[in-house]
Amino acid sequence: MAKENEKIFNEKEFMVNAQGSYVPIANVKPVDKLRDDLVRSLMVKTKDVQKIIERHRFDCWDDIRAFLQLSAQEHGVEFGGKKGNITLLSYDGKYKVVIANQDYISFNEKLQIAKELIDECIKKWSSGASANLIALLNDAFKVDKQGKISTDKILGLRRLEINDPTWTEAMKAISDSITIEDSKRYIRFYERRDSDGKYEHISLSPQSL
Repeated sequence: MAKENEKIFNEKEFMVNAQGSYVPIANVKPVDKLRDDLVRSLMVKTKDVQKIIERHRFDCWDDIRAFLQLSAQEHGVEFGGKKGNITLLSYDGKYKVVIANQDYISFNEKLQIAKELIDECIKKWSSGASANLIALLNDAFKVDKQGKISTDKILGLRRLEINDPTWTEAMKAISDSITIEDSKRYIRFYERRDSDGKYEHISLSPQSL
């Protein structure tokens, strides 16, 4: 049936609606035609800009990598690292380019072990620990509406300086629970425009109107 519809379809005579039905152009309201033309025109322009931005990112990284290799040669080594953040400044300090790496992590079953160890700590400290600390520990393991746990809150627990062997074991369990699912590299551009010397991010992402 679909093939038969494709055979009779003529874009000068029909338009396809959101349900996949073929509607004679004569039956489509003028404002709906104008809306369709506008959206399609904007989409073509958007995809063209997207290609330009993607090409720009690749070109920037090629140029940066060539520079890093040249810089490394001064010390008799070859640059090949993919980890770590790098900041490049123009000579006058007006422009800044930052290459940043971001890991996307999740937690395996050892996180539950860490939670049980922390619960042991809370029981031991119940008479001595502050209510704020206990609330902070319990809040770290809460899930959001999507059922996901806060990575920042979990990792933030490791920055607490608590001298307790059970706590130390819990922090080790958290470290062992970390699984890196993906790692992405970003290039960000900044310009110093204000008199106070602060850098302003030059965004290549969509901005609000």
